Amino acid sequence: MTQTAKASIKKGKPSYFMSVLGVTLVLFLLGIVGWLVINANKLGNYFKENVEVRAYLLPNINPKDSAALSNYIVSKPYVKSMHYVTKQEAQKIYIQDGGEDWSKVLTENPLPDAIFIKLKPDYVQLDTLTAIQKDLESQTYVTDVKYPEALVGKLNKNIRIVSVVLLVLAIIISLVVIFLIDNTIRLAMFSNRFLIKTMQMVGATRKFISKPLNTRAVINGAISGVIASVLLYIIIVILEGSIQWLKTIHDSKLLFLLFFTLIILGIGITLFSTNRSIGKYLKMKLDDLY
Repeated sequence: MTQTAKASIKKGKPSYFMSVLGVTLVLFLLGIVGWLVINANKLGNYFKENVEVRAYLLPNINPKDSAALSNYIVSKPYVKSMHYVTKQEAQKIYIQDGGEDWSKVLTENPLPDAIFIKLKPDYVQLDTLTAIQKDLESQTYVTDVKYPEALVGKLNKNIRIVSVVLLVLAIIISLVVIFLIDNTIRLAMFSNRFLIKTMQMVGATRKFISKPLNTRAVINGAISGVIASVLLYIIIVILEGSIQWLKTIHDSKLLFLLFFTLIILGIGITLFSTNRSIGKYLKMKLDDLY
């Protein structure tokens, strides 16, 4: 009986090859969508982390007071990083941003000292920024607080739209992937239907019948997941080499989790579909198999 099973499995190898190929392609498609979702979140956080709040200070503030104010600001939970900008640095920034050099006209630098603050992504919301602005303006040595209000509004709106679109797309693709893999495995199992029924007729238990087929399903699912992950990794490396900003949001841990998920998904769906097909053929009458 064991030899018969092995012989039939060997005969089914072409079908298994096509099932591996089919499962690999749909897992690769799902991996692309997963990577897009990861990048959308990372890119949103990257833009949020570059939103800058600028607190302008009173003229001629002494070092002790500026240090106390800096310590107060850096202690706040919303601060990702902080940079104290002197008048001289502010002049250089002004010129680099396209402003004219007034040093030949004015004898004094009219720009004040300032503190440039970059926030943690979770705090880049209009209501939160308004509260931060009020808190900073209440400090004795702060004259004004500015942040790109219009940019933050558009940024959050666009991030929400992209997130919803990608989430819907991911759900649709996931359902399609499950359906395609299930159909692919059922077609592959079709070539083993007589073996399953023959083994049942000679008294083999379902566990005995399922064992070699489940083993093959696990192997094929793992192979499909690994190949899909390798192909996805190659595409990511090529894209990151061509588009430089993709490197700045690269997250190895999330990518590893995505690859692991593809392998587990390949094994899980393949194993489930195989068992479903076995159950189907065990319940069918012999004449219905033709």
